[in-house]
Amino acid sequence: MSREINLQSVAEFSSQTALRPRLLLAGTHSGVGKTTLTLGLLAALRKRGLAVQGFKAGPDYIDPSYHTAVTHRPARNLDRFMVGEDGVREIFWRASADADLSVIEGVMGLYDGRDVKENVGSSAELALLLQSPIILVIDASGMARSAAALVLGFQKLLESVPIAGVLVNRVGSIGHYRIVQTAIEQECNVPTVGYLPKMADVAIPERHLGLIPALERGELSPLFDLLAKRIEESVDVARLLEIAQGASALSEPSAVIFTKKEKQTQVKIAIAKDAAFNFYYPENLELLELAGADLHYFSPLAGDLLPDDVDGLYIGGGFPEEFAGDLSARTELLLQLYGKIKGGLPTFAECGGYMFLAKEIVDRAGKRHPMVGVIPATVKMQENLAALGYREATALVDHLLLAQGETVKGHEFHYSTLTYELDSPPYAYEVKGLRGKKVDGFSTNTLVAGYTHLHFASNPAVVQRFIHACAVYQKTRTVAAKGE
Repeated sequence: MSREINLQSVAEFSSQTALRPRLLLAGTHSGVGKTTLTLGLLAALRKRGLAVQGFKAGPDYIDPSYHTAVTHRPARNLDRFMVGEDGVREIFWRASADADLSVIEGVMGLYDGRDVKENVGSSAELALLLQSPIILVIDASGMARSAAALVLGFQKLLESVPIAGVLVNRVGSIGHYRIVQTAIEQECNVPTVGYLPKMADVAIPERHLGLIPALERGELSPLFDLLAKRIEESVDVARLLEIAQGASALSEPSAVIFTKKEKQTQVKIAIAKDAAFNFYYPENLELLELAGADLHYFSPLAGDLLPDDVDGLYIGGGFPEEFAGDLSARTELLLQLYGKIKGGLPTFAECGGYMFLAKEIVDRAGKRHPMVGVIPATVKMQENLAALGYREATALVDHLLLAQGETVKGHEFHYSTLTYELDSPPYAYEVKGLRGKKVDGFSTNTLVAGYTHLHFASNPAVVQRFIHACAVYQKTRTVAAKGE
């Protein structure tokens, strides 16, 4: 169904500073097929020789991992709650600068966000903020003319939202698609740009069981190739490119996040990065580098030891429970981490990292796996989701990342609970979400850990405070090494 397109013209178009060809794929509801269509489109565009930048609305880590695997470019989250409108514009501008096209995957349904009475946090709000054309994904199963009523309702709810085309998913046949297409284009005055049939042979893997290592090993490449093939067969890719190119020009935003300091302190921060620990906002790492950090990546799963000259430690989220036995067996590393953290190494650990620093993880089968042990607590896995949602974290005391009373934003998503052995644990934050407030985490003078995934761009002072603590440790470490 695709048409020929001049790739050189696309590159020339996107190289102009104020033009950022872009599309936002939004759904009528969760489960409509946004991820499948986004991955297929990304793969098809890349096979055409285009540099494609993937984005995800909201705080999701998994979908950006898919995007990164397909495009071979770090995918980005666009989240107004976390970084504000100016931050969203800046992140989009920087990441899309050398891309021929940007594809943004929406979240839930087009108008679903933090409040049913308004569009805050929704894909619709993001599209308006970035002036991005929307491709609305619908599930046409069991529908004919009613598909037009569905699309028309999405158009009428907020007429300023730029729905530029419709992708029809899960059609029964080409004849079924033609019926749906005729109804939508007649009643809604918007083009349908293609379809995907019901595909029994295509399934996106479980989102939390071994997904990251499978991506890293390239095991999902055949799936991406198949999706690209299906997209090319039944989606008008050239029309989508035309719609993306028709997006209005953007003005370069002010730098509100990535502002380089004139004076920098050079420190080395170890970053845990492997199949067990891999959930990091790229901006968190980039802000650390911008502030003077030399990032040293190591694999706890491989038993990599920290170098002697490390000045700080950052252990992000992931799935340590899926590798608990392997992590527990890395006794030399566990002992080293225990000694260094107890010895004052500035350390930040979030979610999976928080679990790793606890005394033990009890898996779903009830087996106990010893961990680092600097946090006197037991983590127990459970079948049901324990927490999900945005968080605003306020420091209960002065600590490594925040002064008492300062706040930073983040989100929480985990299937475990943590129980302290202490009667009065030194909690790191009071966290506020839609369902109220609670305490979270663990803190000492040089350690902060908690379930909340923090976005440093929501409060860049977090970075400066962490770097300063690393610099103080560096000085102490250097003096001790010289025997002074």
